[in-house]
Amino acid sequence: MDTLANVWPYVAALIPTAGLLFLFWVIMKHILEGDRRERAAQREWENSRAAAAEEGVQEPQNDTPQ
Repeated sequence: MDTLANVWPYVAALIPTAGLLFLFWVIMKHILEGDRRERAAQREWENSRAAAAEEGVQEPQNDTPQ
C-alpha cells in the first residue's frame, strides 16, 4: 500500500500528458483521413473531366466553386 502512495504522484503527473497525446493523435488522424478523402475526390473529378473531354462533351469554362 505504501508503494502505491509513492507511485501515485508520478502517475497523476503523466495522466494529462497522455490525454493530450491521445487528443493530438485523434486530431491528426482526422486531418490525414480528410486529406486522403479530398485527394480521392480531386482524382475522381479530374478523371471525370478527362473522360468528358475524350467524349467531346463541352464543359462550362468556370467550374470552380465560389
